[in-house]
Amino acid sequence: MEYLNKLNKEQRAAAMYTEGPLLILAGAGSGKTSTMTHRIVYMTEEKGIDPYNILAVTFTNKAAKEMKDRVETLIGHGLNSWILTFHSACLRILRSHAEVLGYGRDFAVYDPTDQKTMIKNIIKELGIDAKRYTPSYFLGIISKCKEKPITAEEYTNVYGDDIKAKTVAQVYGMYERALKKNNAMDFDDLLLNTVRLFKKDETVLLKYQNRFRYIMVDEYQDTNRMQYMFIKMLAEAHNNICVVGDDDQCIYQWRGADIRNILEFEKDFKDVKVVKLEQNYRSTSNILGAAHSVISNNRSRKSKKLWTDQDAGNKIVYYRAEDERDEAYFIASEINRMKSSDRKYNDFAILYRTNSQSRTFEEALSRREIPYRVLGGLRYYDRKEIKDITCYLRLVQNKADDLALIRIINEPKRGIGGKTLEKLRTLAAVRQESIFNTLMDREVISSFSSKISSNIESFTELINSYSSEKENLRISDIYDGLLVKSGYLKALEEQNTLEAESRIENLMEFKSVIYNYEDEDPNITLPEFMERIALLAEVDNHDAGENAVVLMTMHSAKGLEFPFVFMPGMEDGLFPGWRAFDREDGLEEERRLCYVGITRAKERLWLTSAERRTLYGKTDYTRESQFLRELDKSLIEGDAIFEKKKRDVGQGVFSDGITEGSSFKPFDQLKYARQQMKKNLEDSSDDLSAGDMVSHPKFGEGKVLSCDGKIVQISFDGDVKKLAVGFAPLKKL
Repeated sequence: MEYLNKLNKEQRAAAMYTEGPLLILAGAGSGKTSTMTHRIVYMTEEKGIDPYNILAVTFTNKAAKEMKDRVETLIGHGLNSWILTFHSACLRILRSHAEVLGYGRDFAVYDPTDQKTMIKNIIKELGIDAKRYTPSYFLGIISKCKEKPITAEEYTNVYGDDIKAKTVAQVYGMYERALKKNNAMDFDDLLLNTVRLFKKDETVLLKYQNRFRYIMVDEYQDTNRMQYMFIKMLAEAHNNICVVGDDDQCIYQWRGADIRNILEFEKDFKDVKVVKLEQNYRSTSNILGAAHSVISNNRSRKSKKLWTDQDAGNKIVYYRAEDERDEAYFIASEINRMKSSDRKYNDFAILYRTNSQSRTFEEALSRREIPYRVLGGLRYYDRKEIKDITCYLRLVQNKADDLALIRIINEPKRGIGGKTLEKLRTLAAVRQESIFNTLMDREVISSFSSKISSNIESFTELINSYSSEKENLRISDIYDGLLVKSGYLKALEEQNTLEAESRIENLMEFKSVIYNYEDEDPNITLPEFMERIALLAEVDNHDAGENAVVLMTMHSAKGLEFPFVFMPGMEDGLFPGWRAFDREDGLEEERRLCYVGITRAKERLWLTSAERRTLYGKTDYTRESQFLRELDKSLIEGDAIFEKKKRDVGQGVFSDGITEGSSFKPFDQLKYARQQMKKNLEDSSDDLSAGDMVSHPKFGEGKVLSCDGKIVQISFDGDVKKLAVGFAPLKKL
């Protein structure tokens, strides 16, 4: 048990507690992964628990791989435990039992791009105004419905039967039927259908309850309702569940995460042991102190405070820029100044609240020839040529995948235009079969010209040949054959352009991806490979070895760490954003996001804001973020953070527009403005009539020409102005 000596007292207590429910509250950088991996080793090596009976789930492939690699390094051999993401675990279960829900086991998994394509087709088919109702609008609602869960049939009963609700229900219903027809599921379905499977077939549930007698869940604060139900159903039989998380890092409520899952864990399970991991191994004490001074303002949180035995370190630097260009210039200059022979560019990260902020930093870094990488832009797997070739692979795996077929039937050109394809779709719908099956009908093919018929026959033969041999071929062999025999590679070569050359390079790089997977697992099957690339999260694309400054949103940065971190845009309205006030707990989630951003920094942290900012084409003067005002000022150096002296102007409202005892809200300014308007109305309520002399703070003294009670005309040295009574700050002389 010498390996446990590497853990601190609290980590060791958590690792050695194996029976019954366990809640590990693991603060940022507190070594939760080490605790979880050592716990698995202790369970298998010391307690004699069969690894086959252990399930460990997390949110990203990167985290799952890191956990599995660490465990196998500690024990010195492979492990047959399931250490997977939620989606991967559910997908593996559904592959074995999909027929219970009416799916084939070779069902496809549609990514967001596939989903949008399908919704666009439905919008077009129903004649819906695409400007009024976008695919993202429908997909957002459908995703939330699947999390609750609410079916298309139930939607109007829950949300009313007005025109908008009926439209959503109609699109939702058609979307679900199209998925089933294509033998496909989206990401939400993987969770939802697994829960449905457990409810529908008790023998399947019992099978997995008996197998997974010990369950561990990473990042439990980010679980949504479906993930919660999936875990709870599995854990009910043996009650050996360990959840690890940090309520202070719950930043995904906007996409379904329910913080109550971790806050109320002790209500869901009896006799819960709680272990707090508060020692931080990542950041200096100044950085931790700053993070705590912000997060301690949240009410919905478990009591804990990170500490470290490291030195205090440098103070947090604050810079108040003139505008966003000055802000970007300052950050680029600091990177140049801090960069040295023993420091690489990938030691630096710029973490912003919204993707739209990246442009000015990209320009500033480019001018100084500083290499950078934007994490969160167009994913490699979303590029056209990669989507095309993966659709070929998907069709080989699942010939009922109409979405994949529609994308590639004319890639490269086979003479099948939009009208022909529409006829094929209609015919397949009438015959209640996939488009591929329709293309296999000789009578259908003979209705085309001889050239098109020949092209279609070559296409179907190609797919059929590799589909029938997919169990006997390596994925790289299938890939090479599809690229060449489909004519896709030749078509690109004939274009002889720089763009085509770039696409070919990407296709060759994709072959490297395949080789990497085959090197890791020589027996990997096509379905397994397709699953892995379909489930890749954006953070899995982060290459820590690439020597470039990393630009990303704070949401994308969760789970990562950097020696030097810049957090720009620390202004009310941007961070926290105004939308935070749409929900009762919105400001608390923004504060948690700020906490996550701060705790990404290991050695140095810079916070910046701009006096005026042009965003989305509009320039505004800004007010420094509420989070800056919450920081412990003894931990900050640089520019001063402005705090107005409060002056009571009546009714509990102060000169800065903030009500005493409450946090800043966007509509407080509007409330204050309305009170000022009312005061102006009262001040100028004296009847004004022609001949009266008045003063105006901007135009000076003037003579009233006429007044009808609402509009007053005044001559200011011959310049006649029409002003609204009550709005114009007029004083009768």
